[in-house]
Amino acid sequence: MSKDLPRSAAAAQQVDPAAVLAFVDAVEADPAIELHSLMVVRHGHVIAEGWWAPHTPERTRLLYSLSKSFTSTALGLALEEGRVGLDDPVVSFFPEFDAEITDPRSRSVTLGHLASMASGHNRDMMQEALTGDPQEPVRGFLLVAPDEEPGTVFAYSQPCTYTLAAIIQRVTGMRLSEYLRPRLFDPLGIGEVGWLTWPPGREQGFSGLFARTEDVAKLGQLYLQGGRWGEDQLLPERYVEQATSRQIDTPNQDNVDWRQGYGFQFWMARHGYRGDGAFGQFCVVLPDHDTVVAITGGTEAMQGVLDNLWEHLLPGLGTSRPDDAQRDLDKRLDGLRLPACLARPRPPRWEEYDGSRLFKPAVTHWMSLPDHPAGGEAGTARSEGDLAGGYTSRWAALGRPPG
Repeated sequence: MSKDLPRSAAAAQQVDPAAVLAFVDAVEADPAIELHSLMVVRHGHVIAEGWWAPHTPERTRLLYSLSKSFTSTALGLALEEGRVGLDDPVVSFFPEFDAEITDPRSRSVTLGHLASMASGHNRDMMQEALTGDPQEPVRGFLLVAPDEEPGTVFAYSQPCTYTLAAIIQRVTGMRLSEYLRPRLFDPLGIGEVGWLTWPPGREQGFSGLFARTEDVAKLGQLYLQGGRWGEDQLLPERYVEQATSRQIDTPNQDNVDWRQGYGFQFWMARHGYRGDGAFGQFCVVLPDHDTVVAITGGTEAMQGVLDNLWEHLLPGLGTSRPDDAQRDLDKRLDGLRLPACLARPRPPRWEEYDGSRLFKPAVTHWMSLPDHPAGGEAGTARSEGDLAGGYTSRWAALGRPPG
């Protein structure tokens, strides 16, 4: 297949342009929702795409926990190559910790448990893992005994994915982005990406990937096609089925589309399944409609985004409208723009400002830039109060925000 997904008019792929327009109107009318990009793919063709200026198609952006679905893909590839097994005990990959990990439940956690967020802990373990061992969070995580038998309880826990990513990088001898480059990124035509690392040299896995909206759409399309891309079976079809099927129930989540179950780093939904990340990053796959929807944003109202998707866009899949509806949609998508922030030209009592009140460097993280001419890794600092995996500071090697 070509580097870019093919483009098509919506009606040519049996999509009502008015339905896409209704979705855009609905999210823009909701003051709690801020989207940055939208791409709708039907029958393998992009039928609608738009970026709210100043966001642009070519710039990478932080995908937050949508990074997990790329890590899941690395797991599927490592399974196919015989490097790991879903039933392998996690502790077997870290012999240096073996003598310390004595709890039977801790020793029985497997890669499959990590992939399905079913380590047996009943909470996110990130803070406890970092407290237990700030230099090696995997050790800190494994030292905390699970509350229940692994595989019996769901808890959305960042160290599950972090440990899974650490194992993949250990057995392959490569960073995730290096491992995925010839196996996923290059075949799909995904260009330069970056992935935050901590400690230096280990890409986070649970967050930290910087990529483009179309890269997200391509990942969704790969899964929609059962792991096949063009003439090549890149990812085993059996793994795609496992990753995108309910592996564990998620009854205690706050929102309805988060209570549909969890696969291997994919959420089940009322319609289809998805990868998602904080602040409105979505890769929604709708197998019944042969459709992928990629969204990036800056909103906490993520259930609201999905509600609008089901109410407005979903009914338009499988129908068509006259050409004037397509013209209206094209005009709307071409003119998307975020409103300017209302602010004073300078802060009050500017003469008292000394810089320390607005920014306090906290933990230093690292950005892996395997494809960048600068090479190596670039340090970034994040401000206190950021969500785990949410980093807003600049790429030092690039000297500008990544997206």
